[in-house]
Amino acid sequence: MNTISSNWRRTTLAAVTLGVASVLFAGCTTNGPKDTASAAEKRQELDSAANATLTQLYAASPQSKQLVERARGVLVFPAVLSASFIVGAQHGSGVLRVSGKDSGYYSITGGSIGFQAGAQSKAMVLLFMTDDALAKFRASSGWTIGADATVAVANVGATGNIDSNTVQQPIVGFVLNNGGLMAGVSVDGNKISPLVL
Repeated sequence: MNTISSNWRRTTLAAVTLGVASVLFAGCTTNGPKDTASAAEKRQELDSAANATLTQLYAASPQSKQLVERARGVLVFPAVLSASFIVGAQHGSGVLRVSGKDSGYYSITGGSIGFQAGAQSKAMVLLFMTDDALAKFRASSGWTIGADATVAVANVGATGNIDSNTVQQPIVGFVLNNGGLMAGVSVDGNKISPLVL
């Protein structure tokens, strides 16, 4: 009897946890692009948000502008929305720019398990610094950070300078929130897939 009761409690807790996380996540996504918008409107909205994200990045670290200019490809996710209650989930849409021009749209998804609660939005910028890194990314139908490639999340000092070891990596990442650049953030485990807009 205790085993049945214990299994029932675990199943119920898991169901409630997933239900709460999905409600929180759904609440966050209401601030994203409108579902009724046309594909062209969604692309334009995403492009504008990507420009704003890059402007915020340059303000937080002026040196990042030089890196972006040197990059073979720049993938910008203006709003990666995450929500969690024990089990967490995050999702966002982004645009890949090659030689300053839009070259494709992508989605990012990830999850986590552990003691956590709440919702937040952050922006992610991935810089493909070599032709090889960009080619491997573009050839994939689904690309997982940490499994398919390593992303060196930039360490930015108090002066706004980026760690010299980071700038030499094939893929450099930045994570920002409303307060600016986020330090000590792991992006491993996030899956990036092509998105049709």
